[in-house]
Amino acid sequence: MSTAKNNPSPVFCKKNRGRVSSKSNKLAARSERFAQIAKLGEIIFHAQDLANLWQIKSKNTLYTALKRYARKGLLFRVYKGLYSIKPINKINPWLLGIKALHGQAYVSCETILAQAGVINQNIGNITLISSKSKKFSVAGHSYYSRKLQDKYLQQTAGIIFKNGIRTAAVERAAADLLYFNPRYFFDNRKRINWREVKKIQKLIGYPLTPKRYDFTKSQRSHP
Repeated sequence: MSTAKNNPSPVFCKKNRGRVSSKSNKLAARSERFAQIAKLGEIIFHAQDLANLWQIKSKNTLYTALKRYARKGLLFRVYKGLYSIKPINKINPWLLGIKALHGQAYVSCETILAQAGVINQNIGNITLISSKSKKFSVAGHSYYSRKLQDKYLQQTAGIIFKNGIRTAAVERAAADLLYFNPRYFFDNRKRINWREVKKIQKLIGYPLTPKRYDFTKSQRSHP
C-alpha cells in the first residue's frame, strides 16, 4: 500500500521549515525593535527617528514595517511620519504639539499663564515656543508656536521637565511673553513673582522691563 499521502515529501518539509524560520526571524526582529523603543522611555516618534533607531535605510522598508505595526495595533499613526505607542486620545496634547515641532520646544506664554490664573481670557491655541513660527493642528488640537532665537531658546532658566514635557514656570512664561510683547496686559499681576521674572530675564539675556515689574507683596513668592 502506498504511503505517499501520509509522508510529506522532503521538498514540502524543507519549504515548511523555511516559512517557520522566516516567521520566527520576523517576530524576533519585531521584538528587538520594540525593545529598543522601550529603552528610550518615549511614546511619540518621527518616522526618521525610528529609521535611525532600527538602522533602516530604505524608506519603502521603513514604511512597510510601520504600516504593518499600525495594522497590528503595535503603533498608532498620529499623521504621516509621526507615530505613537499609545492611542492618540491617551496622549497629553502638550506633548503632541512639542513632538510635532520636531525640535527644541516647550509650552509657555498664554497657556501657562491662563492655567495659573494670571490671565483670564479664553486661550484657543496651546501656545508653544520653539525655533519655528507656526500655527498647526494635531488630532483636533490647535497650536501656535512663537519663534525664539537659539541663544534664548537654549537657556533653561525657569523651564520644568516632567513626564517628557518641557513647560515654562509662570515666571518664565511671563518673561517670554514680555519679550514678544513688552506691553502685554496681565489680569492678575499679583500671581507673578516679579523678582523671579527679572532674574530669569537676566539669565536668559532678555531685555529687562522695569516698568512692568510689581515688587509689592505677591501672592506667589516663589516659582
